[in-house]
Amino acid sequence: MTAKEVIKAIRNVPDFPIPGIQFKDITTALNKPECLKWMRDELVKRYKDLGITQVVGIESRGFIVAPSVAIEIGAGFVPIRKPGKLPGETLKVRYDKEYGKDTIEIHKDALTPEDIVLIHDDILATGGSMYAAVELVRKAGVKKIYTNCLIELEGLNGKQFLADRGVEIECLFGIEVNE
Repeated sequence: MTAKEVIKAIRNVPDFPIPGIQFKDITTALNKPECLKWMRDELVKRYKDLGITQVVGIESRGFIVAPSVAIEIGAGFVPIRKPGKLPGETLKVRYDKEYGKDTIEIHKDALTPEDIVLIHDDILATGGSMYAAVELVRKAGVKKIYTNCLIELEGLNGKQFLADRGVEIECLFGIEVNE
């Protein structure tokens, strides 16, 4: 399995969730065991020896691969969710995204100052949701933060947006936004 084969398995959905957005639907790659395994294995190779104690997955597609990576590297899994989905006391951040505004939350007691965290999501577009997740995890006062997305939508400048805010991110591969 290669990145090119995974890219071929990703479906484009025009005008979703709003007109003008070319949505990259990774579910068509995730339902192929060899693609799912390749993505998980690539992440495990990159992060297994960094002392990560918690893998944080961003709702909703960040939930898919993050728990299996956490298991493989011996870490826990912590969800970042949309408002009203977590039952305990939460920290919140509101942010801009490619097609509007949103809010995400994390349980206030999910992370400790001793944690080394990998924040994972499926796609890096403009960087808004990843930066919001970093802000949430920073509020928890953790020791170190790594960030990762499976796919970077090239041309939307998400990596630059994050770099301008002191966040380095690694993506497994890039796809042109209109590809």
